Amino acid sequence: MTEPRTLASLLQDIPGARLVRGDTTAVITDVQPDSRRVANGALFVAVPGFVTDGHNFLPQVANHGAAAVLVQQDRERLWRSIPHGPAVIVVDDSRAALASAAAWFYGHPGRELGVIGITGTDGKTTTSHMLTSVLEAAGARAGRLGTVDVYYPGQSGTVGNRMTTPEATEVQRHLRAMVDAGCTWAIVESTSHGLALHRLDHVEYDISLFTNVTGDHLDFHETFEAYREAKGELFAALETAAAKGIRKTAVVNADDPSANFMLGRAPGASQLRFGLEAREGDAEILGRNVNLRPDGSDFRIVTPSGMAEASINLPAIFNVSNALAAAAAGYAAGAALPDIARGLAACPGVPGRMERIRAGQPFEVIVDYAHTGDAVRKVLAVLREVCKGKLIIVVGAAGERDPGRRFGVARASAEGADFAIFTNEDPRTEDPAEIVREIGRHAEGAGRVRGQDFIEVEDRGEAINEAMRRAGPGDIVVVAGKGHEQSMVFGTVAHPWDDRDVARRALASLGFGQG
Repeated sequence: MTEPRTLASLLQDIPGARLVRGDTTAVITDVQPDSRRVANGALFVAVPGFVTDGHNFLPQVANHGAAAVLVQQDRERLWRSIPHGPAVIVVDDSRAALASAAAWFYGHPGRELGVIGITGTDGKTTTSHMLTSVLEAAGARAGRLGTVDVYYPGQSGTVGNRMTTPEATEVQRHLRAMVDAGCTWAIVESTSHGLALHRLDHVEYDISLFTNVTGDHLDFHETFEAYREAKGELFAALETAAAKGIRKTAVVNADDPSANFMLGRAPGASQLRFGLEAREGDAEILGRNVNLRPDGSDFRIVTPSGMAEASINLPAIFNVSNALAAAAAGYAAGAALPDIARGLAACPGVPGRMERIRAGQPFEVIVDYAHTGDAVRKVLAVLREVCKGKLIIVVGAAGERDPGRRFGVARASAEGADFAIFTNEDPRTEDPAEIVREIGRHAEGAGRVRGQDFIEVEDRGEAINEAMRRAGPGDIVVVAGKGHEQSMVFGTVAHPWDDRDVARRALASLGFGQG
C-alpha cells in the first residue's frame, strides 16, 4: 500500500481499458465517483446514474485538478470535449470499472482475509450481528460491513442511514481498514442493489449465505426472477473469487424455495444447508426443540459434528432462523459448536430491530424496521403472542418504491393490529397525503373502518404522539418502517429523523422518563 499508484498499474487491473490521452506514469491519490469530492491527483470515474450522468461533470473535475478520468465508450461526445489536463481512460462499462479501480486503489483487501457475504430479503442485518458474535467467540477478529453500521476492532459507526450497500469505493476502503485492524474475517451484507450495480465486485467472497427471498424491491428489479438473479450473483462470485486456502462454501436456507437456485449458481462450491422445518437429509444444520419467550428464544442446533443447546436475546421464530443461519456460516468458517452457541447467547441484539423503548411507561413501545407487508405481519404476530392489551401500530410506506408495499402494510396492519395509525415514511417526490390515503383505502378494502380501526396522520411525529396518547397499561405500540434510520426524505432532501428519539420525546411529553 506504500507504492505509488500509477495509471500503468491501473490499466493492468481493468481488462479492456484503453488510455486515449495522458501519461501512464501519472500517480493517482484517490478514486472518486462523486465529482464534488474530486481534488488534485484524483481519478474520477464517470458513471451514468439513474438521475444524473457523471460524464456531464467532466469539465468541472478537470478544473478541480483530477489526474485522470475514467469514461464510458458510448459517451464519446462528452469525453472528447474534456479540457486539456487529465488523462483519459476509456472502458465499456464504467460502473463495473469503478469497482475494479476501487479494489486496485486499496490493494485488493478482500484477498487478505476471509469474506462472508450475506444476502436475502429479510434477516441480513440480524444475521450479520449474530455471526460477528459467533466468530469473536471462536477467537477470530471480525469486521462487519452492513447497511446499519460498520464495525471492526477499534471502529464502530454508521455507514449511512439508508438501507443499501455503499458505493464500491467505500466497500473497498472499509475492507482495507479491516485488514489493517488485524481482522481475519469480514462479514459483508450483500444487497441485491449492491450486487446488481457492481458495488460488491472484487470483494473476493469465501462463504456466501442466503436467508430468504420474497417479492420485495420490484421497484428496482421489476420482476421476481430478476431480483432472485441479482441475489444469485453472490453465489456466482464464489466461482471467480481469489483462492485463499479457505473452502468456498454456499450456505442456504433449506426452508426457502429458492435454496436450490442459489446452490446452482455456485456449482464448484461446497454446499451447506440449514433449516428449522427441513428434515434430516435435506439440511446439514438443523434447528430443533424451539422455545419462544417474550424476551428471547431457545433451541437446539444439530450439526454433523454433534448438538448444542442455544439461546438468543431476540424473540420470534424468524430470529431463530437468523440465528441458525449465523450458526451455519460460523460452522462453515470453522467455528466449534460450543463457541457458536456461546456467541449467539452473547449477541445483545440489533439497533432498530424489535428495539424496546423504556421510559417507565405502563405499556411497551417497540421500534422495528419492518416496512413490507410480510415483515409487518411477522412482527405483529410475534407481539400478539405477548400482548396483554391492545396492539397499536404506526406504519407507512415509502414514496418512489414498489406501490405494492402500501397494500401489503395496510392488509398486514388490518389483520394483525387492534388499531393502526397510517403515516409518512420517506415520501420523496410523491404526495405524502396521497400515499397515506392510499394505505387507508387498502385497509378499508380489508374491512377496517376509518376512525374506528385506523386513522391517517400525515405527520409522522404527530402519529407517534397519538399512538402514545392512546396506549394504556398492557398495550404494545410498535413504530414500524424506519428502525435505525437517521433521516426522512421529503422531495430530494434527507431531513434528520430517528423514530426512537421521537418515541422517547412522545413519552416524555406524557410525563414518562423525567427522572
